[in-house]
Amino acid sequence: MSRSSVLRRLTAVAGTLALGAAMVAGSAVLAAPASAHGAVSDPPSRIYGCYDRWSAAWTDPAMQTQDPMCWNAWQSNPNAMWNWNGMFQENVGGRHEQVIPNGKLCSANNPTYAAADVPGAWQTTSRPHSFRLTVHDPSNHGADYLKIYVTKQGYDARTKALAWSDLELVKTTGSYPTSSPYVTDVTVPSDRRGHHVVFTIWQASHLDQPYYQCSDVSFGGTGNPTPNPTTPAPDPTTPAPNPTTPAPDPTTPAPNPTTPAPNPTTPAGACTATVTVASSWQGGYQATVTVKAGASAINGWRATINGATITQAWNGTASGNTITSSSWNGKLAAGATTSAGFLGSGSPSNLSATCTAS
Repeated sequence: MSRSSVLRRLTAVAGTLALGAAMVAGSAVLAAPASAHGAVSDPPSRIYGCYDRWSAAWTDPAMQTQDPMCWNAWQSNPNAMWNWNGMFQENVGGRHEQVIPNGKLCSANNPTYAAADVPGAWQTTSRPHSFRLTVHDPSNHGADYLKIYVTKQGYDARTKALAWSDLELVKTTGSYPTSSPYVTDVTVPSDRRGHHVVFTIWQASHLDQPYYQCSDVSFGGTGNPTPNPTTPAPDPTTPAPNPTTPAPDPTTPAPNPTTPAPNPTTPAGACTATVTVASSWQGGYQATVTVKAGASAINGWRATINGATITQAWNGTASGNTITSSSWNGKLAAGATTSAGFLGSGSPSNLSATCTAS
């Protein structure tokens, strides 16, 4: 739970009523998300942090004074907040500085997320100069590499949109398998003090699809502290690919996820589904349905959530109480898993899920 859990409980009724009204009044506010996959969750990136702290109370006017940059982001484009995991470009071919212009780094040069580029008093997370960074990828795409930068001393995130010249590269990792999260230990120069931006490029493995993330961090100052881990994160050993390698053909299908041992009791070609509730409030909840292929690969799936009234879904298309796979997560190897998220109205009690392969 985030630090705003108390606030969420106090404002749940008002937030839920407003959310429901927004959904009924216009689908443009909470349109069905595009393909979206992951983000830096620790230290939280700007859009992910705003979603994490305020998704259960995103209409609460208290946000305007308690978290003004998130208030601006939610007011600018609520749909961007629900699609917190879609900040990427395609077919960059390692030319990050040529493709993403100065002043657009925090939005991945995607107008949907333009609020992330606005300088201001973004809420920071306190970290020591050596800390652990985590990328959360519900789609388990893997990573060719992570490139992690930190702003130079003297950069002021409150007054200047981020430019490449403001950054210093502090780490490039090797590759990660298709099993999220992707974790690495980072050390920044000891002269960094106060509010800085940690900028992360996550090069996903399934396509030439890099994600760009800005995390606001306070070094040697105030923020929201987390204990420094004592056990080092196991860094990947595979070196990062040559950035001059040509971008792959965008029509090439994504590789299948790493295949666990198949369950011998599951019929060939079948799939199973389970549902878990992430959070709830009066009149609504957020949940995840996890789909697992059976003893043979499948080309698509439909998960039916019994007892649910689905009002919003991502990483899949909702119709009634059924979520159908997207083009990028429908093909699963035998025993492989994927997931989709959704918002539901009513009570989350007694939910169950079934799956049909297609």
